Amino acid sequence: MTRRLAQVAQKVGVSEATVSRVLNGKPGVSEATRQAVLTALDVLGYERPTQLRGERGRLVGLILPELQNPIFPAFAEVLGGVLAQRGLVPVLCTQTPGGIQETDYVDLLLQQQVSGVVFAGGHYAQEDASHDHYRLLAERRLPVVLINASVPGLGFPRVSCDDSVAVEQAWRHLVSLGHERIGLVLGPGDHIPSQRKLAAAKAAAEAGGGQLSDELVARAMYTLEGGQAATATLLERGATGVICASDVIALGAIRAARRRGLSVPDDFSVVGFDDSALMTCTNPPLSTVRQPIEAMGRAAVEVLVAQFGGRDVGRDELLFEPELVVRESTGQAPGRGRG
Repeated sequence: MTRRLAQVAQKVGVSEATVSRVLNGKPGVSEATRQAVLTALDVLGYERPTQLRGERGRLVGLILPELQNPIFPAFAEVLGGVLAQRGLVPVLCTQTPGGIQETDYVDLLLQQQVSGVVFAGGHYAQEDASHDHYRLLAERRLPVVLINASVPGLGFPRVSCDDSVAVEQAWRHLVSLGHERIGLVLGPGDHIPSQRKLAAAKAAAEAGGGQLSDELVARAMYTLEGGQAATATLLERGATGVICASDVIALGAIRAARRRGLSVPDDFSVVGFDDSALMTCTNPPLSTVRQPIEAMGRAAVEVLVAQFGGRDVGRDELLFEPELVVRESTGQAPGRGRG
């Protein structure tokens, strides 16, 4: 107990006696100091006294599937900054293979009396995954926001980049460069954003008077190695350009082309998705579709905070427009010359 008082006091910058008064519910402490002490308890991982557990802290959970893909640290940075401006403390929860999983983090956050949770990627986007922990959050009436597409029926507000528009932009770009054998490297078949991208590509092909062949659609994990393996298959099937479901996958696609002795973009064009950090520094700099991370992150926090006051924010999906960023990984189709 003494160690806990000392740590909390140091964290807040008050005396141990002040911390003791807060924990014992005694008067003589300002509301601002009281909230600071309770938040420090949450941050340090201590349980609140029984009589204070019914009060939610100023903590907000940020649950991410990983940090190796640079798009997720980018979302975490935006979300964390906007939450801090609102006087809220972000608690970053990152899944690792064989480590703590999404369901475990939900349990931990509920124990910590968090004010809400933002998910930026996770099981909600996979049809075949378990969704029981989302239903638990709904039963607890905890404010939740999902970033990017989810399976139907969860009932949470969603802030998404428009996958259909993203693929349409990338597809038109490659067609304008003379590509006729355009491949796709997407996530697993039960992944909702990938399903949307596939539907958009089929529509774009039909709009141009053609048809997207199943042999030009490959599935991959969201890793460089996954992108390389999937793209190697598409190259064997005659693809001259590829649209990838992430920038990390796209880097794998470039590696696959080079392993076959091909030049990017002279022999093979690659388009990514996200415009995550350092894509201007790759060789060649990556053409990609940019997610409006800043706008999406701010909107997600606005929707979350609106729920704190009991407002009905609706359950419609807020769709944000992506932007095609053309760099040097795309060029004229082989045999069409350079433009």
